[in-house]
Amino acid sequence: MGSLGRIGAVVAVAALVATGAWAQESTNRVAADTDWSVFVEESPKECWAVSAPKETVNTRGGQPVQVRRGDILLFATYRPDRSTPEISFTGGYPFDPDTTVGVTIGDNEFQLFVDGQWAWSGSPEDDQRIFAAMRAGAEAVLTARSTRGTNTRDTFSLFGFTAATEEAARQCAD
Repeated sequence: MGSLGRIGAVVAVAALVATGAWAQESTNRVAADTDWSVFVEESPKECWAVSAPKETVNTRGGQPVQVRRGDILLFATYRPDRSTPEISFTGGYPFDPDTTVGVTIGDNEFQLFVDGQWAWSGSPEDDQRIFAAMRAGAEAVLTARSTRGTNTRDTFSLFGFTAATEEAARQCAD
């Protein structure tokens, strides 16, 4: 996803989550399906479904801690040249560069590679496997470690994920 599009999505979704309202706050949001919203950018053309976590747990040394985090968002991004979306995650803090982000969906486990505050799968084939699990699952649990040693566990609802990704794919096919 282009940096401007992704930044716009982070700002728009953060505003919606912060106010507790999923009212139209961004000019590029085209749909909201339950826990997921759909955004479209025209230049370059990108379409994505995005959601914020339903639950967040932060620990250090095995003990719960209060920490300040930025926006926490899970994305499924389509481009016109791709039929399967790219799965990505921003945890709201810089990830420990020597780790990966774990993704658990039901009995399936995956790893995302980190770069600063962002994490992605290693290949389009991995995206396809994660995407299939997300479509079949009820929730996705992402675990990560910050550069400060905080372990995080973010739980995302997958309610509405299929409808949102179908809309994002349709928007990018136009």
